[in-house]
Amino acid sequence: MITDIPRPKRRLKTWFWICALVAVGCGAFFSGLYLGHSGSTQAQTSLQAIVKNVHGIGTAAPADTVDKDLNFSQFWELWKMLKLKYYEDASDQKMLYGAMKGMAEAMGDPYTSFFEPTTAKEFSDSLKGEFEGIGAEIGIRNDQLQVIAPLPETPAARAGLMAGDWILAINGTSTEGMFTEEAVTLIRGKKGTDVTLKIARIKSKVKSTKSKVATSTALTLDDRDVKDVKITRDKITVKSVILTWPKDGIAMVQITNFNQDTDQEFSNAVDQVLAKGAKGVILDVRNDPGGYLDRATTIASAWVGTRTVVSERRKGKILDEFHGTGDARLDSIPTVVLVNQGSASASEIVAGALQDYGLAKLIGMKTFGKGSVQDYSEFDDGSAVKITIAEWLTPKGRSINKTGIKPDIEVDRTADDYNENRDPQLDKALEYLTHPGEPGDAAATSTKAK
Repeated sequence: MITDIPRPKRRLKTWFWICALVAVGCGAFFSGLYLGHSGSTQAQTSLQAIVKNVHGIGTAAPADTVDKDLNFSQFWELWKMLKLKYYEDASDQKMLYGAMKGMAEAMGDPYTSFFEPTTAKEFSDSLKGEFEGIGAEIGIRNDQLQVIAPLPETPAARAGLMAGDWILAINGTSTEGMFTEEAVTLIRGKKGTDVTLKIARIKSKVKSTKSKVATSTALTLDDRDVKDVKITRDKITVKSVILTWPKDGIAMVQITNFNQDTDQEFSNAVDQVLAKGAKGVILDVRNDPGGYLDRATTIASAWVGTRTVVSERRKGKILDEFHGTGDARLDSIPTVVLVNQGSASASEIVAGALQDYGLAKLIGMKTFGKGSVQDYSEFDDGSAVKITIAEWLTPKGRSINKTGIKPDIEVDRTADDYNENRDPQLDKALEYLTHPGEPGDAAATSTKAK
């Protein structure tokens, strides 16, 4: 799929973990990841060649990957100057990793990153669904480090962190200009240890203003309350599917993330929904940061069957389409999908597909807007690189990336609602499923619920 550099050979299936890195010790706000291993490919060879070239042997990077007008000698000159003039010994390895990290960061894309071996291992371990940390997805949006989603029943959730909270400092270290990977390292830690986050949250006086949601660029620190939140780290085990019955005949299936066991847990939940003859289904993907792509297509297939769930576009061209993988067991049951600013990536793929096919009404707030695909490749020394290579489109061709998915009925849930244990989004979903067709329900997509 990448035409200008060698494509690493894939050794694992497609993974779809999204939108920022997981500050919990879980490793990533997951995006659509293609995992590979570079081995002795030209990518690794070219890196070795850089070091050889500095010492006057070997060749530089492959000529067909470099602009002919680029004066690459400046790079080598700087390398030599640092080796000769820096007042302490300059490590070749640190300089090489620094150059690689700088190249990735130069793309200006928060999901294109270089990982040193230790960080790469943490990232890989994060995909297993069990880790030690605080239990919150974080990421950079509009140049500000933010809480994307606190995971249910975790230290972050118990401490009151909310989607959209700005993280201004970590243990007294300012996050200004900080990359997500660095923030993850600072927040992650062993069970029983503490981390203090300086949090900025929208003030009550602007919470009711619909145009000023948690991810708005219009809000400044003047619009936010600032406080320190001390959180004790713990072992986090993520249960990805939770089935409840908020009302007689109405099933609510909450998906906290799309991890390794989500498909089986979801299938078990659907069995129970059908066995009890549910009259309506609420799919709750609020604060769900995403996960594996194939889990997203499996969950969506419960409504769409084998139709297209999402397509992949790169440089204006559709490269691939991903279809549902099972029977549409829930397509005849009225369905609502609950979404908010913390719904990202895989969550947005499922919500967008059901909305496009008219199989569900979306209620809540506009989703995060993480709809890009990352290629993840490991080098022989354990380091790795994650590169954004494409974007996701809904079945009708709507781009998810940066724009997000707009709900059919917009209903906010403010901090005051959380504190008072109110859930107006769920209330609206129950109203729609029990009294369909009435004024103000999801059929009137222009109506804004108060």
